[in-house]
Amino acid sequence: MKIILSIIAAIGLGLTVIPAFLVFSGLMTLDSYKNLMVMGMLCWFVSVPFLLKKKP
Repeated sequence: MKIILSIIAAIGLGLTVIPAFLVFSGLMTLDSYKNLMVMGMLCWFVSVPFLLKKKP
């Protein structure tokens, strides 16, 4: 389970970082960038709290 959450978190982080460079270089439109950023944000904020949860 932890491996799957780590993969989802990495995908979310990638979706927040990589599109910024694509927009800067002119390979992506601003609307596509905003959609990918929202998807990446949701992936990140849904998966990371479960990864950081401490077990007793």
